Amino acid sequence: MNLDGKIALVTGASRGIGHEIARGLARAGARVLMVGRDPERLEAARAGLAGEGLDVLAFAADVADAAAVDDLVAALPGGLDVLVNNAGQIDPAVSTWDLPVEAWDDVIASNLRGPFLLCRAAVPLMRARGWGRIVNVSSGMGAFADGLDGGHPAYRVSKAGLNALTKNLAAELSGQPILVNVMCPGWVRTDMGGAGAPRSVEEGADTAIFLATLPDGGPSGKFWRDRAEIPW
Repeated sequence: MNLDGKIALVTGASRGIGHEIARGLARAGARVLMVGRDPERLEAARAGLAGEGLDVLAFAADVADAAAVDDLVAALPGGLDVLVNNAGQIDPAVSTWDLPVEAWDDVIASNLRGPFLLCRAAVPLMRARGWGRIVNVSSGMGAFADGLDGGHPAYRVSKAGLNALTKNLAAELSGQPILVNVMCPGWVRTDMGGAGAPRSVEEGADTAIFLATLPDGGPSGKFWRDRAEIPW
């Protein structure tokens, strides 16, 4: 489906996967509010997409800050239809007992608290418009099936928590026209993934765009990679 007349919000949109998701949603017809923490980098990213003829806006905010999320919601141009929680960070590849508490707090705030705050703010807006799509960008490293293998404890646990947030929220919205899904982009060539990663940002963003454009009656409360459901 296209997103003509829809309003989308993408976090972590100044670079990498988030930037490509913003591009894809705008190409599908949405007006996209790009969110990031670095104002200069964010504006450069917005200007680049605007130069492609896309309808994009920018708002600099730390989405783990409740007051900043309130300001962000107030800045939305007329409501919200699509939310993509993409912003995140990773901790060092150390054991749980070697990870500084500050590093744990930073990663949990970015990867789990931020999506919670935005989902909490988004649902009433989507209900008011009678339609919504929420896509949380997770990782296979947070899957109980095969991802909790040690190291990067804050990243793995935060992504497992994001998966749980997705499934729980989808259950709460069952029977309503708001679909909530979570996806793994794979190992992507970004600042976080590094130059040696096997996947492009286009490949990493594809499933998020697919989930944001699901038709009415589509699946909800599922974990995805490459447009296919994967185990939790």
